Amino acid sequence: MTDTPSMTAGGAIFGKLKALGVEYVFANSGTDFPPIIEGLVEARRAGIDLPKPITVPHEHAAVSMAHGYWQVTGRPQAVLLHTNVGLANGATAAINAWCDQVPMILMSGRTPVTEHTRFGARTVPIGWGQEMFDQEALIRETTKWHYELRFADQISEVMDRAWAIANSTPKGPVYLSLPREVLCEPCPTAGLDAPSRIAPVVTAPDSDALARAAKALAGAENPIVIAQRGAGSVAGFAALQTLCETYALPLSHYWSNQLALPLSHPCQVGADPGPWLAKADVVLVLDALAPWFPDRVKLPDDVTAIHSGPDPLFTRTPVRNFEADITLAGPVDRVIDALTRALADQKTDQIRLARRRDSIALAAQTSRETAVATAQSGSGAPMTKDWVSLCLGKAIKAQAEQHGRLATVFHELGCPLMSLDLDQPNSYFQEPHSGGLGWGLPAAIGAQMACPDRLIFATMGDGSYMFANPTACHLVAEANDVPVIVLVLNNEEWGAVRHSVEGLYPEGAARASNEVPLTSLRPSPDFTRTADASRAWTETVTDGADLPDALNRAIEVATTKRRQVLLNIAIARTAPH
Repeated sequence: MTDTPSMTAGGAIFGKLKALGVEYVFANSGTDFPPIIEGLVEARRAGIDLPKPITVPHEHAAVSMAHGYWQVTGRPQAVLLHTNVGLANGATAAINAWCDQVPMILMSGRTPVTEHTRFGARTVPIGWGQEMFDQEALIRETTKWHYELRFADQISEVMDRAWAIANSTPKGPVYLSLPREVLCEPCPTAGLDAPSRIAPVVTAPDSDALARAAKALAGAENPIVIAQRGAGSVAGFAALQTLCETYALPLSHYWSNQLALPLSHPCQVGADPGPWLAKADVVLVLDALAPWFPDRVKLPDDVTAIHSGPDPLFTRTPVRNFEADITLAGPVDRVIDALTRALADQKTDQIRLARRRDSIALAAQTSRETAVATAQSGSGAPMTKDWVSLCLGKAIKAQAEQHGRLATVFHELGCPLMSLDLDQPNSYFQEPHSGGLGWGLPAAIGAQMACPDRLIFATMGDGSYMFANPTACHLVAEANDVPVIVLVLNNEEWGAVRHSVEGLYPEGAARASNEVPLTSLRPSPDFTRTADASRAWTETVTDGADLPDALNRAIEVATTKRRQVLLNIAIARTAPH
């Protein structure tokens, strides 16, 4: 790495991160950062290979960018935040990363412990104001491992352990607290240029459980697969299609935040598993935090419920009591592969499978036709979210057919899945089920940084856009030439809150009201001006008939001029009942 026997610990951290495969460190600096900044300059002068530091003027956005980067690449990144107040700003995004099982190395400074004498001691009043008894408590429940660095010569070994734990099944964020005095110390260079000496743990399904699951699926009359978090990888996406086709398994994308099958696939039966669950004898759950609505769904008494995934029982969720007769632990793509091999040893009735396959295909076709008809009925002024989805899906398909471009949609209360008609892995990510709003835009920026030639869309409700710290996000996009396309689906309200009220009180006073309290976002800001401040290309669309051309213009600007784009799209509000 270098002949220099030691270097400032702040720079040593960056060198080690690069050796672990980290390309970007998304950072928001503070007064605890002088040794980090000094160490960075020192390391650059020494010719050390370093990840690129990205200045992000809000911590929630920084963590979310690392989140989105991992989602499209599978390569964990690092985040470096200010001390307790910066960590607090990033805590919501850390909750999202934890819920989505996203590995990342999350770090923050720590207020100097010493008041004088020692190099790096407190120098300004906030050194007292930001001191905490237990700073790690801010994110303890949403990290797999946490530690406070004690000595500079720990850096290489501690980073090895952090990286291995973050990448072990189930994956997730880890946290390292960095006191300023420690960062000011010299760090030995030995090991800083080496990959981790600790291999991550990857689990696999128990063989007996696999055999029981395969037997149940092979003999099922009315099976249903529920997938929420995709198929685990590109290979898993292809393997799941083969598995569903071969054994006539219908699959429902119930509250899915990733795509598990192409939406046009003859086994993809839509977002509502209710009718299938009502008669199911076998349910295969693929990495689903909440696979059905317990208050509305009662499974048949003789059902066999198979739960699978990195943590099939979601052991860190306090209350989650879905029936689980068989559990298969492991990454989803490995579970799919293992199930496929186990099913090959089972005898199946091919005539029965053929009949079921035809029935599933008919149901899938009906579901797709219904989704398209619903979307087309909302093409007026203002338009519906489903219409925006339908138009965006068509634009994405045209880009794939004409230019071979891949695309990814980050959806946060924006474009609903079923009308998009997507067919590729990694083409769709919905907001984490933790509900920490503001994820969509920065996650899309992180994904665009990872895949510069991919079309990346952030489709967000107006409330979600405001939560995203958009000024900070647009600044990062401009500074790093990130041509992300943002669609703000603007209905001037917290639509999700309104729907929740109406769902809980279907005959209540709020449902009949023209203005539901605590949900209005009127008067709506002109969101184009927020993006204009960072020289984005912007347009407001109020009529559904104008949307296809507006999308084409947006894509043209993003792909040829490499500029970020924002479309402010007027969406119909929920009609009173």
